[in-house]
Amino acid sequence: MSFRSAGFRPAVLGSALTLALALSATAVMAQEAPTPAATASAATPATATPASASVAEAAIKPGDAAAGQAKAAVCGACHGMDGNSADAQYPKLAGQSEQYIVRQLTDFKSGQRQNPIMLGMAMPLSVQDMHDLGAYFASQTSRPGVADQALVEPGETLFRQGDATRDIPACMACHSIDGRGNPGAMYPQLAGQHAQYIEATLKAWHDGASWGTDAHSQIMPTIATKLDAKDIAALASYIEGLHAVEGTPAAAATP
Repeated sequence: MSFRSAGFRPAVLGSALTLALALSATAVMAQEAPTPAATASAATPATATPASASVAEAAIKPGDAAAGQAKAAVCGACHGMDGNSADAQYPKLAGQSEQYIVRQLTDFKSGQRQNPIMLGMAMPLSVQDMHDLGAYFASQTSRPGVADQALVEPGETLFRQGDATRDIPACMACHSIDGRGNPGAMYPQLAGQHAQYIEATLKAWHDGASWGTDAHSQIMPTIATKLDAKDIAALASYIEGLHAVEGTPAAAATP
């Protein structure tokens, strides 16, 4: 891994005619005497819902990056067309795993993770849309950032070693030594992320913010409460400058 040194830098409508026809048809049907078959059907408990749910789940396919690119056009204003945001208050999405992006969009849509802008963006999305968007951003390359040289040493120590005296685990235990994250466990990629975004997020967790009530969502708030302002600034800067050495594969291929 290498670091680049520089100064610190951290939102169907139905037709009335159709509805009227549907209501008229319903009224006529209600006046007709039920047939034996209809009576038997009415007496049988409904079992279609689970089957329909299974069919819907089976219809979800792995994300399509090409389809996701077209759907991502609306994301570009904040996150950049290739997922590399120009404004440091918005996170880079390039290189982030499909699984992680789907989880976050799902949580925005449900309100588990609260953000007025992202709630509005996530509400119209289907699960397939989320997978397609995730696949697209996962296929993009995150541009490396820069770190304040004065903050590299303390940031690196916390990232790689943590602080046993304060029960702070090493960040790399979950996010990997080069900050690439762990897609299977839905631990996000951190390498190259804007220091401003990392710092703001850690401070929010430190002050009691949460992205959900499940055990997975409580990991980072629990850790962040043990960090002081200097820790957060050092980690944020270190993470922005964290990237694999140019020309070196991120990981050796498994035979």
